[in-house]
Amino acid sequence: MKALILSGGKGTRLRPLTYTGAKQLVPVANKPILWYGIEALISAGISDIGIIISPETGDEIQRKTGNGSKFGINITYIVQNSPDGLAHAVKIAQPFLGDSPFVMYLGDNLIADDLTQYLQEFKEQNLDALILLRKVSNPSAFGVATVNEKGEVLALVEKPKNPPSNLALVGIYFFSPQIHRSISTLKPSARGELEITDAIQKLLEDKKLVSARQLKNWWLDTGKKDDLLEANRIILDTNLTAENLGRIEGNTQLIGRVKIGKNTKIINSTIRGPVIIGENCYIENCFIGPYSSIADNVTLTESDLEHSVVLESAQILNIQQRIVDSVIGQRAKINLVSKRPKALSLMIGDDSHIELT
Repeated sequence: MKALILSGGKGTRLRPLTYTGAKQLVPVANKPILWYGIEALISAGISDIGIIISPETGDEIQRKTGNGSKFGINITYIVQNSPDGLAHAVKIAQPFLGDSPFVMYLGDNLIADDLTQYLQEFKEQNLDALILLRKVSNPSAFGVATVNEKGEVLALVEKPKNPPSNLALVGIYFFSPQIHRSISTLKPSARGELEITDAIQKLLEDKKLVSARQLKNWWLDTGKKDDLLEANRIILDTNLTAENLGRIEGNTQLIGRVKIGKNTKIINSTIRGPVIIGENCYIENCFIGPYSSIADNVTLTESDLEHSVVLESAQILNIQQRIVDSVIGQRAKINLVSKRPKALSLMIGDDSHIELT
């Protein structure tokens, strides 16, 4: 069994963060989103993973994720020169996939369910496709499935104007090699892409075995700021273990589950967990509220922060008005010039420098 993770795309919904980096490398609880997918596949017993990358961000993904040795697996990178659809990604990955059944996993997804149970069902029932579904409030934004009471898939449609159901395709699929034959018959959709929903629909038309399961727990597509913050909240709530490897000085208080990395110095500050703080940070006279993630090499002084994600090497200086529900990009700098505003809610891209008056 192999796996294919799709980690291309331009990440337009997370701009400006993704003007200078891959959306799949944006951290949730200080870990790249992509790595959660890798770990989920490893937990299901898969050790041979191909990752689809784009020319724009592929080098960064390869540099950060490596050849798989840090995870104890093998990773093969496959370049998709243009974003021509999910089925196109499978098509160009066929030399890697060969005749193996495989899991296709969209790299900006996060789920709580263990994939092992679904993989076992896929194998035991000798299916040609198993798709994972979740009820959503806005099905027109997703591929949508209609299923019968037995879990058999009746039809699929990509981002319909009038959705036939509220069951969205999660972005995790189990396929037999039969999917390659279906993809070989496809023509581009109205969007100009080879749609994976069309390929699965072709399996249905050819009377192949296609089934569906609804996720038992949460699923998040982290393509937007609010979804990213929610993913950060959930991961901190469920996975964080308290640990202090830094230096605590003055009247600092650590309340609840707080994880602090090596060589981080915190002076006269209150940290109320769940909060994760990376290595080599400097924090002085601050309040860091729940559900905040602070990456490595961040400087925070005279500032209040809550329910936010701060990326590597950012600086937040003397902003005494509380910052909430914000994502601050790498190397961004926020400092107070004179008069501060009454409230702040920010999404700031890499290398930004913002002066507030």
